[in-house]
Amino acid sequence: MRTALLQITSSDDPAANLDMVRAMMAEAADRGAGFILTPEVTNCVSTSGTRQREVLQHEEDDITLAGLREQAAELGVWLLIGSLGLKTHDADGRFANRSFMIDPQGGIVARYDKIHMFDVQVTETETFRESASYRPGSRAVIAETAFGKVGMTICYDIRFPHLHAALAQGGATILTVPAAFSPVTGAAHWEPLLRARAIETGCWVIAPAQTGEHPKTRGKTRQTHGHSMVVTPWGEVLIDAGTQTGIHFFDLDDRSVTEARRRVPSLTHVRPFDGP
Repeated sequence: MRTALLQITSSDDPAANLDMVRAMMAEAADRGAGFILTPEVTNCVSTSGTRQREVLQHEEDDITLAGLREQAAELGVWLLIGSLGLKTHDADGRFANRSFMIDPQGGIVARYDKIHMFDVQVTETETFRESASYRPGSRAVIAETAFGKVGMTICYDIRFPHLHAALAQGGATILTVPAAFSPVTGAAHWEPLLRARAIETGCWVIAPAQTGEHPKTRGKTRQTHGHSMVVTPWGEVLIDAGTQTGIHFFDLDDRSVTEARRRVPSLTHVRPFDGP
C-alpha cells in the first residue's frame, strides 16, 4: 500500500487547518497514496483553554471530521486522522483527544481516545498538564483495514510498551503514533521510543507529527518537534521527515512483519510471571 505521512504546523484555526490538510491529501492521492496519515490535534494546536472552548466542537458537529471524511471518499483513500481535539458531554467539561480511521467511502472504521495524558514538567519553564483539559480514554483499539490490522495510539502513549504489546498480541501488524511532541523530549526520546516499539512488536510504526512554531490567536506560543517517522518491523528508520512541513511516501507491506517475526518470534515467547 502506497502510504503518505503529512507533516504539518496546525494553527488554532480549525477552518484554515482543514483547507491545508485537504490540499495535502489531494496531492498525496494524486501521487499514488492509498493510505494517508495526519498528526495529533490536526484540527487545532492551542495552549489556550479559552480558545479551545471557542473553536472545538463535538464529534457530530466537527467541521474537520466531516471535511476529511468527505475528502477521503472523494479521493477513494484510507485516512488516519491522527487525532482531533473534541468537546465531550462530560460533566467536568474536558475534551477528548480522539483518533479516527476512515475508509475509502468516508466511513468511520474505528475511534481511539488517547489513554495516557502528558502531565510533565519538561524544564523549569515548560510544563504540560494535559489531563486538566483532556480526559483519558480507557480502551485499546485495533482498526481492521484492507491492508492489515492497525493498532491506534497517540503521542505520549509511545512511552507505555504494554499498550503496544497488547495491540501486537491482539493481531496488529501496524502501529500508528500521531504526535505533537515537545522539542525537548523529542530530541532526547522520540526516535529511540519509536524504534523500541517496532523492535518489541515486529510491527510497522508510523508516526506523523506536528512541527515548528504554531500560529496562535491567544495563549502562549507552542512549538513541536516534527521528525515524522516510519520505522520498519526490524527497527530500521525508513523515514525521518526533519522539521519542514510536507508529504512523505513509502510502501507498506506485510512481508516485512512476517520476516521480522520469523527471525525473532518474541511475541510467541511471552510468559506469565509473579510480581516482584
